[in-house]
Amino acid sequence: MDLILWRHADAEDWQDGCDDLARALTPRGLKQASRIAGWLDRKLPEATRIICSPALRCRQTADALGRKYKVRPELVPDGTVADLLAAAQWPNARQAVVVIGHQPSLGATIAELLPFDADTCPVRKGAVWWLRTRERDGHSQTVVAAVQSPETV
Repeated sequence: MDLILWRHADAEDWQDGCDDLARALTPRGLKQASRIAGWLDRKLPEATRIICSPALRCRQTADALGRKYKVRPELVPDGTVADLLAAAQWPNARQAVVVIGHQPSLGATIAELLPFDADTCPVRKGAVWWLRTRERDGHSQTVVAAVQSPETV
């Protein structure tokens, strides 16, 4: 299974009293989302399932890809690794899954699936981590297929 973790692009700063889920992408964030979306669109299989946090900044990031996606409430900014993996049906989904979400849950998911000594992994705004499961000598492994940031596309 391919699991593609995409952090939302650059968004408006949080301010006291603002609704965190209503924060929009900045002009820079819109460009970041567009760049990564173009790269992903060339690489993703047609049948890829795309799931997204209900936060506006994540939906705007998903919109840049121009494919259908489902908003999943368990992918909110303070969501857990277990919630993210369950929503993605890891590691048993039949097709590739793109998850558009937030730090620290994306980084914590990467740290859990890869042999990291830390509880989390830094993930830049707008960046994609493409993970894949494979069988080796009768054991399931998670490997990194690609890491891409908007600045290098």
